[in-house]
Amino acid sequence: MVRSAEPTPPYVEPARHADHAAIADLTVRVYVDGGLAGAAYTLQLADVAGRAQVAELLVARDTDGRIVGSVALVLTGDFGEVTVSDDEAAFRMLVVDPSAQRRGIGRLLVTACLERARRAGKKRVVLSTDPRMTAAHRLYESLGFTRLPERDWSPLPGVDLLVYSLDL
Repeated sequence: MVRSAEPTPPYVEPARHADHAAIADLTVRVYVDGGLAGAAYTLQLADVAGRAQVAELLVARDTDGRIVGSVALVLTGDFGEVTVSDDEAAFRMLVVDPSAQRRGIGRLLVTACLERARRAGKKRVVLSTDPRMTAAHRLYESLGFTRLPERDWSPLPGVDLLVYSLDL
C-alpha cells in the first residue's frame, strides 16, 4: 500500500474556519508590534471572516500544526483597491510570526499565491505595501516583483502605499 506523504513543515494550505482566530491574532500582532496599524486598521486586520468572503486565505503551518504565517489572496474582484483588471490577482496582509521569521515562510506564502494565480489564468500579481516594510520589499524583489509607482495610492491621508507587480 502506498501512503501519501504528509506535507513537510512549514507548509502552506487553505485556512479553515477554525483558523480564523489564530490568523486574526497573528495579523494584528504583527502589524501593531511593527507600528503599522492604528485603531481603525486593527479592526480590519482582525476581520478574518470578512476577508474570507473576498479572498482565499492561506496559512503556513509549522511542525506542530501551529500557524506561523498567513496571507489573503484575491483572485476575483478587489480587496484593497490595487487590481485594475480581471487579468490581475493580488495578495494582502502577508504576515509571518516573528518567532518563525528568517525561515523562508514569507517566500513560501508568496510562491503559493503566485502558483494559485497562474492556475487561475491570471497574467499579473500586484500588491501594495507600506514603505517601511523593507524586508518585505527585499522578498518581493528577490522573487522578480518590480515597482509600479504609477499605481501607488493612499487609502487615508498620511498613509502612502507602494505598488509592486509581477507578470506571470
